Amino acid sequence: MPSPPELDEPQIVSTDRDGPEGRTPLENLILSQLDAEKAQDIIFIDLKDKSPFADGLVIASGRSQRHVGAMTDHLLRALKDAGHGKARVEGVPHCDWVLIDTGDLIVHLFRPEVRAYYNIEKIWSVEPPARTVPH
Repeated sequence: MPSPPELDEPQIVSTDRDGPEGRTPLENLILSQLDAEKAQDIIFIDLKDKSPFADGLVIASGRSQRHVGAMTDHLLRALKDAGHGKARVEGVPHCDWVLIDTGDLIVHLFRPEVRAYYNIEKIWSVEPPARTVPH
């Protein structure tokens, strides 16, 4: 029987901060909680100074609806226990795509098929096309 794959550090996309020491306590809490919950393909996208609605996005996948639901419950409990108030949550009844709005960070938890269909990473990774202004 093959050994389980090593867990990787969550991928950091579009960030000006370097490594875990450059992250905020909220970012560290969310990323470490998702890693502990065996979330798959965790990505952090830094939106600081790029978007007015959040400082960052965390995107991760669960293996099933049950796994996404459990990750959601445990993350909400960890946020509350750490004093980050009550996060707003959408999508819990079906657990195909759960959005958790902590205020500073938006967390998207997907089933793999739903994540592949919506591909929201692409929205934030593509640079806008250059515009030319007529003289």
